[in-house]
Amino acid sequence: MITRLTVLYDAGCGLCRTARAWLASRAQLVPLEFVPAGSDEARRRYPALDPAETLADITVVADDGGVYTGDGAWIICLWALDGYRGLAARLSRPDLRPVARRMVQAAAAVRGVGGGRGYGSDCGGTCDL
Repeated sequence: MITRLTVLYDAGCGLCRTARAWLASRAQLVPLEFVPAGSDEARRRYPALDPAETLADITVVADDGGVYTGDGAWIICLWALDGYRGLAARLSRPDLRPVARRMVQAAAAVRGVGGGRGYGSDCGGTCDL
């Protein structure tokens, strides 16, 4: 049973900081802890995870050992929030999973991840979101 989630996010990206602030401001059924991806703390806690990959795409690590990335990471974050479990369940269905994936791809395009346009995958704090 999952009782805690650690969200690895790009602290140098305005979009990621905004998403982190939004998640942190919501009531949580499962506590979310936020650790900057690629940081010394993230590397110490999760030596098996590639820091470059965690910077490029949101990564969530559950206390049961599960690792979620991309749309799966966003879905589990929603699942952890009070009032959003229904949405998380709907988005995790095979027929709606592409909707969650498109939402993550749209966010990645803003950041410039995966060939998108915008701020670059390591915006280094240059975003103004």
